Amino acid sequence: MTAASSPVTVTPATVTVVGLGYVGLPLAVVLARQFDCTGLDVNASRIAELKAGHDRTGEIDRDRLEASTLKLTSDPATCGPSDFYIVTVPTPIDSANRPDLGMVEAASRTVGAMLPAAVAEGRAPIIVYESTVYPGVTEDICAPILESVSGLKCGADFFLGYSPERINPGDREHTIDKITKVVSGQTPEVLDRVAALYGAITSGGVFRAASIKAAEAAKVIENAQRDINIAFMNEIAQIFGKMDLSVWDVLAAARTKWNFLPFAPGLVGGHCIGVDPYYLSHRAEELGLDPQVILAGRGVNDGMASWVASRLHEVRGGKPGSVLVLGLTFKEDVPDLRNSKVADLIAALQGLGHAVTVHDPHADPQEAAHEYGLTISGGAPSGSHDLVLLAVPHRDYLALGTDALRALVATGGTLADLKGALGPAADWTL
Repeated sequence: MTAASSPVTVTPATVTVVGLGYVGLPLAVVLARQFDCTGLDVNASRIAELKAGHDRTGEIDRDRLEASTLKLTSDPATCGPSDFYIVTVPTPIDSANRPDLGMVEAASRTVGAMLPAAVAEGRAPIIVYESTVYPGVTEDICAPILESVSGLKCGADFFLGYSPERINPGDREHTIDKITKVVSGQTPEVLDRVAALYGAITSGGVFRAASIKAAEAAKVIENAQRDINIAFMNEIAQIFGKMDLSVWDVLAAARTKWNFLPFAPGLVGGHCIGVDPYYLSHRAEELGLDPQVILAGRGVNDGMASWVASRLHEVRGGKPGSVLVLGLTFKEDVPDLRNSKVADLIAALQGLGHAVTVHDPHADPQEAAHEYGLTISGGAPSGSHDLVLLAVPHRDYLALGTDALRALVATGGTLADLKGALGPAADWTL
């Protein structure tokens, strides 16, 4: 079924969004325009900063927060009974690249404890999961938790839905109120209710997936596909690097063909593309399959930071020196440090003996210290360095201009550009 194009009738509903990060907060703010909506996050400091009008993720500005009717709380006991409970908590991987469902399981227990009050009021609550999972998690793992905690029966007292999140941090074009939302429900009637809820908040319409498992699967393959395509770009960058051939020159020529896909090489970090393929490969392995393509792509991308560090070390003649790394977040112009592969690159450079200074105007210094043990230098970039690496082309750095960046390079030093943002002005790029 294609995305809905006809107007959606808004039926009064009460909604609780569980988890107010990059996904949950924008969703809750948009839902609050149409519905009675409460945002729940167990992190009390997160709620305090949002009530003060500050969103550390940078997704919602102060004016929108202060104008919103969204109710905010860190205490589940203060959430009134709802018709919908939407779970938007992170689903990371552990140190062995296995799915870590701890937060989605905890959120299910939280919601399960709230369901009896909703059912006692005569509601038929729907729990919609937006967290990225492999097919089967919603029905096979979350539903039993909801039943166990609530003492209620799934499919009779409460119902399930799934609508994969499609938040792209820092993207002001593909926002929650403009994109097509994939929706699914446990029964046709539940699907109608979920479709009506999301259809009321986005001009992009909704797509009704054939099943909850199909909706779960759609999400993981979206990011797995991107991961594999980027892995190919990273592999050819390594090949062309051995041939003293610029991958950017090659891509500029190849992109003139109408059906060439415009992917680019680079570090693959963040909470989605570098994580979601492991959810799919994990489930495949449980089924006795060997997901060779998925894991091969992951292997290439996970090893890219080490390869870049080795190349930069070679460019410097194999001699350790002082390095200034500009940018630590996983992508430009956002404060998101989750799964930043720049941190891996820095660790690899340090392992080769280089003294590394890190600068990033968007990254939270406390988070950088906690997550990666890195100190972020304050103020404007300064000093004289043997190697200056533009790792993340924030607008702040590009606004400085090439001359200012070149001034940070010591005599005989190297200006390196990881993403080709400086063009021929850089001494080294992929």
